[in-house]
Amino acid sequence: MPLFWRIFLLNAVVLVAAAALLLGPITVSTPILLAEAAILTGGLAAMLVANALLLRLALAPLRRLTRAMTTTDLLRPGRRPAVSGHGEIAGLITTFNTMLDRLEDERATSSARALSAQEAERRRIAQELHDEVGQTLTAVLLELKRVADHAPSDVRAELRQVQETTRGSLDEIRRIARRLRPGVLDELGLASALRSLTTEFAGPGLTVGHRLDAELPALRHETELVLYRVAQEGLTNTARHADAHHAELTLRTTANGVELLLRDDGRGLGDAPEGAGIRGMRERAVLIGADLALGAGPGGGTELRLTVPVPDRSGRP
Repeated sequence: MPLFWRIFLLNAVVLVAAAALLLGPITVSTPILLAEAAILTGGLAAMLVANALLLRLALAPLRRLTRAMTTTDLLRPGRRPAVSGHGEIAGLITTFNTMLDRLEDERATSSARALSAQEAERRRIAQELHDEVGQTLTAVLLELKRVADHAPSDVRAELRQVQETTRGSLDEIRRIARRLRPGVLDELGLASALRSLTTEFAGPGLTVGHRLDAELPALRHETELVLYRVAQEGLTNTARHADAHHAELTLRTTANGVELLLRDDGRGLGDAPEGAGIRGMRERAVLIGADLALGAGPGGGTELRLTVPVPDRSGRP
C-alpha cells in the first residue's frame, strides 16, 4: 500500500473512532440532537479532506522522486529531480542526485576504458588484416597470374576467374580494414574522413549526400573519432535497416558547438526498441559530453543529431 494511503487511513481510523465516541457513549446532550450529529459529521468530513490535501502536498516530492527513479537512464545524463519538500524528503532527493552524479561519472570512466580498448582492438585486427591476410592474398594473385600466363588456353579462363574472385576478396578485406581503422581520419582530418565515408556507403539503391563546413573549431582526437563512429553507425543502420533511397550527412558549426546531422527518407524508427548500435552511439556521446537525439525527420524517415559542445578560448563550454 502506498505511503499516502497508509498515513491517511491511520489518521482516518483515529478521527472516525473519536467521532463514534462523541456520537455514542460520549455525547454533548442526551438524547443526541440532530444538529449536533450533523456538525460532528461535517467536522469529521472536513478533517478528512484537510488531512488528505496536506498529505498530498507533503508527499508530492516523493512521487516526483519515484518517477525520476523509474525513468533515469545513465546514457541520458544531466536529468535531475528538483529538490523540494522539507527535512528528510529534501535530504532524500539531494542524496539521490548525488548518487546519480557518482554513477554517471563512474559510467563515463568505464565507458572510456571500454571504448579505448575497443579502438585498440580494432586497430590490431585492421593491422593484421592488412599485413597478414592482405599480403597473403596479394601473393596468391601474383602466383595465379604467373600460372595463368603459362597455362593452356582451356585452363587459362578458369584461372582468370579465380584471379577475379581473389581480387574481390582482397578489396573486401581492405574495405573492412578501413572501417575498423579510419586511417584517413588521422591523415586528412574529419571532413575528408566523413566525405570518404559517404562515398563508401553510396550504392545503386542509396545515394548519400554531404554538406560539411570547411571551417570547424579545433576538436580533440577523441571528439573527432566519436563524430566519425556515430556517422559510420548511423549510415550503417540506414543502409541495412531503413530501406531508404537518399541520405544526407551534415557537419556544421552552431551556437551550441559542432553538430552532426544525418537524415534519410526511409521507413523511420517506428516502435522498434533501441539496439546495441544505438546504445553504442549513446555511450560514445556520453564519453565526450555530447547530446544525441534520434527520432523522426521533418519529412519522414529518421533523423540523427549529435551536438558536441566546444569550449571557447577561456575553456568554458
